[in-house]
Amino acid sequence: MEFRVDRGDLVEAVAWAARALPARTPVPVLGGLLLEASAGRLSVSGFDFETAALIETDAEVAADGRVLVLGRRLLDICKVLPDGPVSCALDGSRFTVEGGGTSFGLSTLPREEYPAPPAPPGAYGTVDAARFATAVAQVAVAAGRDDTLPVLTGVQLRLEGDEITLSASDRYRFAVRRLEWKPEASAPSATGTGEAVEALLPARRLLDVARSLARCGTVRVGLDRGPGPGGPLGFEGGRMRSVVRQLDGRLPGYGNLFDMAGASVAEVEREALTEAVRRVAVVAEANSAVRLDFSADSVLLRAGFGDDVAAQRLPAVLSGADEVTVAFDPAYLLDALTSFEAPGLRLELLGTGRRALLAAAHSPETHRHLLMSVKQLV
Repeated sequence: MEFRVDRGDLVEAVAWAARALPARTPVPVLGGLLLEASAGRLSVSGFDFETAALIETDAEVAADGRVLVLGRRLLDICKVLPDGPVSCALDGSRFTVEGGGTSFGLSTLPREEYPAPPAPPGAYGTVDAARFATAVAQVAVAAGRDDTLPVLTGVQLRLEGDEITLSASDRYRFAVRRLEWKPEASAPSATGTGEAVEALLPARRLLDVARSLARCGTVRVGLDRGPGPGGPLGFEGGRMRSVVRQLDGRLPGYGNLFDMAGASVAEVEREALTEAVRRVAVVAEANSAVRLDFSADSVLLRAGFGDDVAAQRLPAVLSGADEVTVAFDPAYLLDALTSFEAPGLRLELLGTGRRALLAAAHSPETHRHLLMSVKQLV
């Protein structure tokens, strides 16, 4: 095996494939990246049983071959190489990397022990890459971080007709985002011959994949509708491809939670509210809340206790009640506010200790974020 590749292309390929490497693993070969050179192409892939990632780049290939090397070590080497062409070769059990007069040697991992990654699933539809990355980020913020409750660490995708609905919840908040997409003509959801397809994917992995493909223009989504549930989903854009294993289970429904009958409705400028929350939260102690007192034409934000307090009043419009008071964990509230892009925000409020539903003022059905108002008031 011997090839020559531009240093920038090599760094990009190795860094992208290294996203699939586990932080820690008892299986040494899973810390490796598989490099394959043939016919003017270099492919770099990683796999950790949860995600498989593969990227291709142009290379001058003098001798075809495959090699498995420690991925993060190779990435560290690539980052310190000077700009220009990089020559790589496999000599026995030693892999050499040379560029700009600097050379490195790497021991190789046993390729025969490396597990075979899943085959890319069949094409199911396409979605705008940038919009998909934005939508995933908007809901992933509500996913749980507790690995003892794996279902709540996922983002659920519902593919139905020409729309994808993404949702995530950690029990204390629930985010939902709807997004247009184009299903393949043969997909059951497009032909009307099948029910909507649902898949629960690890939020952290899906977010990483979506961000890395954001500049590809279009993401092709792959899914094999086999007899059993839980098949992996594929995401492909340009020369990059990822396959992500589904989590077992599904998120609870949010229909009843999002039913805000009898709620008061407040409208406020999103950026101003976000900055005000950041300011007053400076004095908020751990596990304390930011209080929002809505009146007909303003909202008063308050945080802190005793002499250590902060307050700020903003313009707002309230309908359905003369006054409404709610209080939120400041980190959760900031997560929700910063996930929106619209300048105006609509808040449906049931009062202290009850649900609050945030949405864009002019398109409230596209992106919604549910928060629980805490009972404790400052």
